[in-house]
Amino acid sequence: MSHAIQVDRAGGPEVMEWRAVEVDAPGPGELLIGNRAIGFNFIDTYFRTGVYPLEYPSGLGSEGAGEVLAVGEGVEGFAPGDRVAYCTPPIGSYSEERIYPADRTVPLPDSVSFEQAAAMMLKGLTSWYLLHHSYPVRQGDDVLLYAAAGGVGQIAAQWAALLGARVIGIVGSSGKVDEARRAGCADVVLADDPDLVAKVRELSGGGVAAVYDSLGKDTFMQSLDCLRPLGTMVTFGNATGLVEPIAPIDLARRGSLKLTRPILFDFVSTEEQLRGAAATLFEQVGSGALSIKIGQRYPLQDVAQAHRDAEGRRTTGSTILLP
Repeated sequence: MSHAIQVDRAGGPEVMEWRAVEVDAPGPGELLIGNRAIGFNFIDTYFRTGVYPLEYPSGLGSEGAGEVLAVGEGVEGFAPGDRVAYCTPPIGSYSEERIYPADRTVPLPDSVSFEQAAAMMLKGLTSWYLLHHSYPVRQGDDVLLYAAAGGVGQIAAQWAALLGARVIGIVGSSGKVDEARRAGCADVVLADDPDLVAKVRELSGGGVAAVYDSLGKDTFMQSLDCLRPLGTMVTFGNATGLVEPIAPIDLARRGSLKLTRPILFDFVSTEEQLRGAAATLFEQVGSGALSIKIGQRYPLQDVAQAHRDAEGRRTTGSTILLP
């Protein structure tokens, strides 16, 4: 008998329950994975609250790292005892053991620990597609990054700096300024600064080349105002709510701006794409070029507190859950 966090309805952190569950043997194309560390991501709160609908009862969580316990029929390239990681649907990583598709699983090199993998798979691959595809940063670019002290923020800031960009970070409190600077931000602005747009435009000499905005509704228009002509607005999260409809003419009036609303899964939809992106991430982390900060660790049974702390903006870096 194994255990997992499950929900029967949308709601607050209290809807998550620790339950004994039966885990079947893996079927064709599947692996049975024993989780050793599990990633928490803010998107998990969207599923819990019903922003992204679920069929109940349901598990939660999309990211984890552990060992292969059993291999289903037809699976090649994996064997019991292999170290692996994953970060895409189907959800259900808040568990001690789980069944997961082999073609969505990546081998984990010895240079990356289980905890590092759980802390970075989704956040690191998000940073990868943001910086290499949504707006490919160039040497000398000024870019604006929201939640720069958070899990995605700290990885993206480091990576953007490695690629030659000058990163202006936005953080929610003065206590997070040093975290963002250590992650590679050249300048840091507080989110509640009434002169935020003017400061960003001054620091960037007239506007940034790209904005990476994970907050959504409350910051969308000010983000557009921080861009230089022909700049790119990348809105990739809904922490403050879904962005309201915008008239395309608003982009023209600000200098023929580009707007994109990407999600990771479109960039790693094939096994080849996923493994290639993960290999790039693992190389950066394994070599020490990217540092993965784990700001918080919670027992899996206490995941409700992890959700409360994240929603209360009390976390920095990555958060992991330990089964």
